[in-house]
Amino acid sequence: MSPPPRTRAIRTAPVPQAAPVLDGPGSWPAGARAVRSLRAVRAVPGGHWDLVLAGGFLLLMAVERTGAADRLHGGLLVALALSAAVAAPLAVRRTRPLAGYLVGAAALSVEALFVLPSPVSPYADLVGLYSLGLYAPRRRAWFGPFAALLGMAAYFADLGHDYPVIPAGVLFLWLLGWAFGYGTARRTEEREAARRRLRREVVTEERARLARELHDSVGHTLNVVLVQAGAARRLLDRDPERTRELLSGMEHTGRDALDDLDRVLGLLRRDGEYGEFGERGDDGEGAAPQPGLADLERLAGRLGRAGPKVRVRIDPAARRVPRSLDVSAYRIVQEALTNTVKHSGARTVEVTVRCAGGRLAVEVCDDGRGAPAGYTPGRGLLGVAERVSMLGGRVEHGPIGSGGPAGPGGFRLRAELPVP
Repeated sequence: MSPPPRTRAIRTAPVPQAAPVLDGPGSWPAGARAVRSLRAVRAVPGGHWDLVLAGGFLLLMAVERTGAADRLHGGLLVALALSAAVAAPLAVRRTRPLAGYLVGAAALSVEALFVLPSPVSPYADLVGLYSLGLYAPRRRAWFGPFAALLGMAAYFADLGHDYPVIPAGVLFLWLLGWAFGYGTARRTEEREAARRRLRREVVTEERARLARELHDSVGHTLNVVLVQAGAARRLLDRDPERTRELLSGMEHTGRDALDDLDRVLGLLRRDGEYGEFGERGDDGEGAAPQPGLADLERLAGRLGRAGPKVRVRIDPAARRVPRSLDVSAYRIVQEALTNTVKHSGARTVEVTVRCAGGRLAVEVCDDGRGAPAGYTPGRGLLGVAERVSMLGGRVEHGPIGSGGPAGPGGFRLRAELPVP
């Protein structure tokens, strides 16, 4: 017998990994250093940058005033003091924009009229005027154009320009700077107001949604428990076996109520944790799944233990609708059955769910007392209308009258939901 074939080990060289491109030995990649630098700049408070801005203008004006010391009226110290009065308000341009600009404009006017107009001071005034339009409240910001007009008149009073278009052009540019700051501030205010309105609308919708969830789930199960408790009380002495069945039903119904309550509280916890509002994954971790059309038979059996007899007919095509429609259809039927238990005194209820023509039709009819003409819908029917409206459908409800599908009298609720 020949020996087994010998295998050969093949050695492969390790693939070298690309190293990050560095600017120098031991340095960070260029992109990472740029990001870190940008973050460091953004971390500096705005007030610190304002101090740098004011110091820079003061330094430039001091250099210019020192160079023109032989032409200054009143001496270098007076000129430097006025330069400081022009530049210092820039340090508080965010917190005191109006007061700072008025002080700076007044110092610029005094400097131009009694000392010597400085070629640097008007640019500090321009920054202050822009800051007034950007940071001051709406009413206070309007003092800026009038103060700028007076400051420009004082600045150009002794310069002797033969062409008035030069002062007018400078004034136009200064007013343009104020308008740019003012417009930016107003757009920011409008965006913030729109954000607050949107947040209020989202919070309102979220509260309404959670109220519907509590009303549809916990409210329904509590009504069923009350009906079963009343029936058990009446049968306690006559039919102990039936009473035990009712008490067992109450136990299961109470557990369902606790599951629904835990699911709604799970929604609240997730909304609070992530700071978001609106529909989220109801079947996610930490919350019990929401019921659907497949649970209607169980719902009907739970009501049938102590309430009316419920007959459920579901089109097979209706079981394949999207999850949002499936849950909504269940909640609509649940609310209709809750109203039947509370108000109608019906003996028989028919629930029909069909899917045809791109629409899911949900109809609940009972043979109870019906509702008087001109009745006002309660919170439950209003919640059904809100739910249907959000899905782009329509709902109608009212007394059936004689000859209805569930016999004389009675009440009917019909909702149609578009199937995407």
